[in-house]
Amino acid sequence: MKNRSRSSRPQAPDSKPFASTSNSSSFNYTNIAIWAGIFILGIGVGIAFTSGASVNPENVVSREVIDRSAPNAELCVQYGASAMVTDMRVFVTLNPFNVYVTQPSMRPGCVLRRNNWAVLEQKKAVSAKQVRECKNRLNTFGFTGDLDSNPDIECIYQNEAADNFFLNQPGTVGPRPETDRF
Repeated sequence: MKNRSRSSRPQAPDSKPFASTSNSSSFNYTNIAIWAGIFILGIGVGIAFTSGASVNPENVVSREVIDRSAPNAELCVQYGASAMVTDMRVFVTLNPFNVYVTQPSMRPGCVLRRNNWAVLEQKKAVSAKQVRECKNRLNTFGFTGDLDSNPDIECIYQNEAADNFFLNQPGTVGPRPETDRF
């Protein structure tokens, strides 16, 4: 009679399929490092292409560009704030109810602080009557065009309901700075 082993399983060969060898593991780590480097380089190149700021008149990219574009730029920065002025008309019909809006036009402008109106009076750009009427309504003056050559000056008011929603994010604290008051 033949001697049989108690186990009916066939014996496994000496090779271990799931065991790692030093060559294959170093190859895997190298491969992973190369792919990670390519991925990070791709993200960097993508960010560089998308955030490249071109400074031309059609692309306003910063507050400094707006400040330089304002009429009487030095005066505007010293006595007020530069602004983007939008001229637009709205037509409302009641029967039937519809709202029509003209194509807006954008121009550089300037908003003066209330305590700096003397600049406009010295240049004879506004009359004493205009100053009195604007002051009675607790408004301020804004203008477009050069103050020395036929500017367009308006008595404007600060809309308290128009908040900057970028500044009012959850978690921000503190009152509005006093420099926001014109």
